[in-house]
Amino acid sequence: MRVHVDADKCQGHNRCYSIAPELFDVDDLGYATELGDGTVPKGSEERARLAAINCPELAIAVLDDDALDDTATGS
Repeated sequence: MRVHVDADKCQGHNRCYSIAPELFDVDDLGYATELGDGTVPKGSEERARLAAINCPELAIAVLDDDALDDTATGS
């Protein structure tokens, strides 16, 4: 599972960081980015989903491993 923040949609509310600081970082203006390549470590999956549904702009995508495999293979 991975998370991805759409920088064009993020308005800097920091809800994602408040919910899952192990998955997100914020810059000096409060705009979020995913940490590293966005990989969600085991045990943080529920917080990744909570961060996504709590984003007012819906700027966070949560991609399951199956979806990642499909895009890699072109399915």
